Amino acid sequence: MRIIRRVPQDDTIALTFDDGPHPVYTRQLLDVLEKHGVKATFFIVGENAERYPELIDRMKAAGHSFGVHHYRHRSSWFLSPLGLKSQLDNSNQIIKRLTDEEAFFYRPPWGHLNLFTLFFTRRWHIVIWSHIFKDWKVKECKENLLQRLNEADTRGAIFVLHDNGATFGAEEEAPHYMVECLDAYIEEALNRNIRFISLDDAFQMKES
Repeated sequence: MRIIRRVPQDDTIALTFDDGPHPVYTRQLLDVLEKHGVKATFFIVGENAERYPELIDRMKAAGHSFGVHHYRHRSSWFLSPLGLKSQLDNSNQIIKRLTDEEAFFYRPPWGHLNLFTLFFTRRWHIVIWSHIFKDWKVKECKENLLQRLNEADTRGAIFVLHDNGATFGAEEEAPHYMVECLDAYIEEALNRNIRFISLDDAFQMKES
């Protein structure tokens, strides 16, 4: 079992999004990705996916990748062994039911691992990140996000961003400003011949 922090391609970025889907901001995000022809990876919260299956359908139709991110957005630090197993199994079952696909990747909420994580996640690759941007705060998005995105290296980077601001410690409207910054960033990056890739494509997890 590997813990992944980068993808094995230069001048390439894997955009990953945690905590969704959200009925407003995930739609905005998917519009931006479609506009630029970019594929990404969504680490979805199982209970949110159950509420908004039409957004999962849209992600699948666009060729995005899926990853497990617990059934509820709860830290592994506060879960018992059986609690962690339940979070993982329920989320995985929802992804498989809604997409008719296996998820190959797992990201724990907040990146928190516990003593039982490696045991219960043997079927998945654990994906952390190379860059995190505090995009769950409105002020950070407005004042710093675009600059921080532009300054990040592109050596197989894995960016983590958030399309749902309703989680603990986040601000509800922050994803709106994240999407605005991301739109501008992707346009500029594509002009610099930076490639964006889903994790399934980066690691060739599916047959072409």
